[in-house]
Amino acid sequence: MKKALLYFALGTVLSFLINYFFYSSENLGLDIYYALAFGIAWGIAYYLDTPNFTLPQKLGISFLAMAVLVVVGALLFNLALAIPSILKFSTVFVAYYLIASFRANKSLRD
Repeated sequence: MKKALLYFALGTVLSFLINYFFYSSENLGLDIYYALAFGIAWGIAYYLDTPNFTLPQKLGISFLAMAVLVVVGALLFNLALAIPSILKFSTVFVAYYLIASFRANKSLRD
């Protein structure tokens, strides 16, 4: 769990710095929201990267996280601005498992 929180924190900070300095939307709250979506994806992907979770559980938890991101984004901003958070989340989530699939043990934990 500690490493999952570390992945979350590093993903959030790195994404925020990249968005803020290179792709500034001139909306600090939106930059933070997108960075959190990115960090949450890395943290959850790492946390679920264990044989303790079945594939349906992994998918269910990731869809639940995306639903929460949409609801929070729609409440804070609007639905049109919330949708890119799902794209960031799902891209990171898929990338994590794609990279893991090239390893012999199919995990990035080791």
